[in-house]
Amino acid sequence: MTGDVTPVTPVTTPTRRTLPTWLIVTISGLFGLFYAYFVWNAVDFLLRAASGAQPLNGYGWFVLLLSVIFPLVAFGVAFAVGWRRTWWQFSLVLISGLCVVAVFWLNILTYTVGPSGTSMIG
Repeated sequence: MTGDVTPVTPVTTPTRRTLPTWLIVTISGLFGLFYAYFVWNAVDFLLRAASGAQPLNGYGWFVLLLSVIFPLVAFGVAFAVGWRRTWWQFSLVLISGLCVVAVFWLNILTYTVGPSGTSMIG
């Protein structure tokens, strides 16, 4: 009976390699500069619109403050989704978030500069 025992080999799960901290900081810092560009653009546009000849109404403040906050939220979501992935996947997630921010910023500009932008003033 003791001769029929087969040895049990332990099952190992593949370990997931995480990125070194310096690489995460470098990649996120590089992309963070592009996200910060959108934030400063939105702040500048908000200040110019608020100090114009006609004041912004509540809706105008909401839309333009949303354009300031959205890149920060998008960067946070992209970072949270991608920081445990490989370097190229992390970069791809951050680029995708940057593309979403760029489309959002173009939508804000089109809305505020176009004919429907009059609903934001007065």
